[in-house]
Amino acid sequence: MKRRDFITTLLGGAATLSAWPLVARAQQAAVPLVGFLNSASAGPMMPLTRAFLDGLREGGFVEGSNVAIEYRWAEGQSAQLPALASDLVNRNPAVIVANANAALVVKEATATIPIVFISGTDPVKAGLVTSLNRPGGNLTGVAFFTGSLGPKRLELLQQLVPNIGVIGVLLDANQSDFEDQLNDAVAAARSGGRKIQVAKVQSEHDFDSAFVQIVQSGSGALLVGNSPFFTGQRQKIVALAASHALPASYTQREYVAAGGLMSYGPSVTAEFRQVGIYTARILKGQKPADLPVDQATRFEFIINLKTAKALGLNVPPTLLALADEVIE
Repeated sequence: MKRRDFITTLLGGAATLSAWPLVARAQQAAVPLVGFLNSASAGPMMPLTRAFLDGLREGGFVEGSNVAIEYRWAEGQSAQLPALASDLVNRNPAVIVANANAALVVKEATATIPIVFISGTDPVKAGLVTSLNRPGGNLTGVAFFTGSLGPKRLELLQQLVPNIGVIGVLLDANQSDFEDQLNDAVAAARSGGRKIQVAKVQSEHDFDSAFVQIVQSGSGALLVGNSPFFTGQRQKIVALAASHALPASYTQREYVAAGGLMSYGPSVTAEFRQVGIYTARILKGQKPADLPVDQATRFEFIINLKTAKALGLNVPPTLLALADEVIE
């Protein structure tokens, strides 16, 4: 090979080699970014986060492979949500996933980045979308309406504890649908001829005093309201209900798996998986406005026999027959 040809070949090869970092960076930049914002804490929410990742994977996206995810957790401190939302928006992700309270904050921060929410309340009443079938704007998501299940939860609880005089109701004062949940509890109690004692919680420091308030009112049972913050604090809530010997009804299975007495509501794990599927569809090019809000249609009744025994309760066969799952 002539010296000139050798030098040309060498320079060409060097140029190719020097281009590799640029190619790698270009490929890395092509990986879409998903923002994930939740008002709860990361640890207790991990099973639900894994369900979200399962849904993403079902849609063809694997974290660390062809999609990147930035997680932000408010740790039950709603005041932190605006700053966390602003941080995610500034990173210009392809889509932001958020629970209802967080999604409302993200909606204020951006009108262009797609938002996929998960909501236990009516997203139309909450102001997330204008219509379930035609969301419009840059939001869509999954709704499972746990806040409206008070009458059914009370009916099931009364079958197990028939002589309830006063029913305690534990609610998250920071929930966007706090008033709706309160009105629902009042209506459910009134229809059953019962009185209620409402205790409001704003932070993790309020639980002890809230339970004291409920017990001192003479409450013989407890309804725990829908709240992502409560879900993150479920171990503490279940432990307090046990220490005060309060039969309690919860909104989702995760409480019963943690030792709670009973729950009635949708499978939140399945709903988080659906959020992942919706996120994947948006990453593939679909617009939020064209995706109707997905609504849970199946509800499950879970009961923990070990907890019932510890409370000295005999579970009627008729109630066992209604259960979708019995934890022993």
